[in-house]
Amino acid sequence: MENTGNHTAGGTPIPDATGKLSPGSPSEPVPFGKYWLLGLIARGGMAEVYRAKMQKQPDRLLAIKCMRPQLAKEARFVDMFIREGKLAVMLDHGAIVKTIEIGRIEGRYFIAMEYIGGKDLTQVLRRCQETHQRIPVPHAVYMAAKAAEGLHFAHVLTDAEGRPLNIVNRDVSPSNVRLSYDGQVKLIDFGIAQAMLKFTSEIGVLKGKFSYMSPEQIRGMPVDARTDIFSVGIILHEMLTTEKLFRGDTEFALMEKVRKAEVTPPSKFNRRVTPELDAVVLKALARDVGDRYQSAAQYAQDLNALLANYRFDPNELKEFVRGLFRADYQKEEGEIAACLAAGIAPTTRPAAPNPTPGQGTRMRREDQTQPDDMPEVSVTTEPIATAPPRLQQTVTSTEAKPPEKPSGFWSKLKAKFGKEGPPGK
Repeated sequence: MENTGNHTAGGTPIPDATGKLSPGSPSEPVPFGKYWLLGLIARGGMAEVYRAKMQKQPDRLLAIKCMRPQLAKEARFVDMFIREGKLAVMLDHGAIVKTIEIGRIEGRYFIAMEYIGGKDLTQVLRRCQETHQRIPVPHAVYMAAKAAEGLHFAHVLTDAEGRPLNIVNRDVSPSNVRLSYDGQVKLIDFGIAQAMLKFTSEIGVLKGKFSYMSPEQIRGMPVDARTDIFSVGIILHEMLTTEKLFRGDTEFALMEKVRKAEVTPPSKFNRRVTPELDAVVLKALARDVGDRYQSAAQYAQDLNALLANYRFDPNELKEFVRGLFRADYQKEEGEIAACLAAGIAPTTRPAAPNPTPGQGTRMRREDQTQPDDMPEVSVTTEPIATAPPRLQQTVTSTEAKPPEKPSGFWSKLKAKFGKEGPPGK
């Protein structure tokens, strides 16, 4: 998409008549605070994502996710966006996409993340179905193990004083597992997904997520780290079978399937799945939380033990993903090279204009949509939260964290169907 050239002399982006940012391109980068936008990657109902790089660090490609302007008018969404963004910058692990910072530029809230060229697991599974292929068993086991490792890091994360944060993702699904063309496995939107989930908690919007929820989550009961383990179990089952685990003609029929959690061993669909792998999958998918793995670390340990029998090399995953999307990979390689080669001479950047009288660098009172207790944010690229040094963490704990109390959407379900959720038990 070509740049429309809508920006001020001082480097502040100006939206076009539709309210959209000029996406920029490698040949015509658009300034966005201390970043340069180099092209639109994706646009959804919640946010727009751009390729970008810092003006002072042009050899590192990033992804900038900008909140849709209409959502910035909703105080509760902005509050959740900021709070969950602060969580995201704390998640510094190789299996979680790194969040660089969350900030606000001229009324637009954004998140800067590392750029991961590749496909999400939903796209991989769909391509396998279209081409009548299966994800090889060791590849599937490896991806599930990496996801479990990333989740365990979050589950046992502590603050600077050593207090557990009791983080639960609650939104683990194939669309949130990114597979890079270099063979990396990354959980994406770890923190921000929760802000989206809470803000859009109506049945119609969440319909696509029911398939990856745990039985206790469907019932609106308290959840802990074990709910994420169940979700990874669903993903692994689907990778091994190339079939959806839970299906239903209606939302409530689907919810009933998840609530009962009646699971057929994946070996019934794929003869390459061993009895040992069947046992690991079924343990992760146990209906009762007490019968499940009690920590994602235990789950990852068993998966890695099975993987050792295959003599798996992560480079095999790289070649598998590139092979599935050969044309897309070659196209993206060219686009990334163009973005990194994009030259923006420092001497050609105009100086920032003087602040408008009465505006300064802080939000104008008439522009404030946040509650009074929200953190003050600036209209420059001064971040709301940036990634700190690696935090202290405890990785030896295997105990499930205290569950969170249900609220919002789940309370509505309880009110409608009673304590146990939808009828049918």
